[in-house]
Amino acid sequence: MNRTELIIATAIVLFIAFLMGWFAHWLIHRFVRVGQGDMSDLDTMAQQLHEAEEQRDQAILYYQQREADMTGQLNQTEAELRAAMEGLREARHEAEELRAYIERENAG
Repeated sequence: MNRTELIIATAIVLFIAFLMGWFAHWLIHRFVRVGQGDMSDLDTMAQQLHEAEEQRDQAILYYQQREADMTGQLNQTEAELRAAMEGLREARHEAEELRAYIERENAG
């Protein structure tokens, strides 16, 4: 292979590489191209997504506040129940003492 044939072969290989690159570029832009209508749709979807995320955050905050309120009410109710049970225990003890006193008085 002489020098001229080498130059021609190299030129053909480079030209084929150029054509393949150009075709790949054209093909990629053909599939990736976004029109103006598509951009408005994307903007609308982005706005809706943003609003949905805000609503989700508000719902999460609401449920966290509601859970905190319910936990507070539960704790208060449990404290009232413990106080009522303690009062009932004391009342039963007092009633038992009164019964024992009455039985002693009746027996004696």
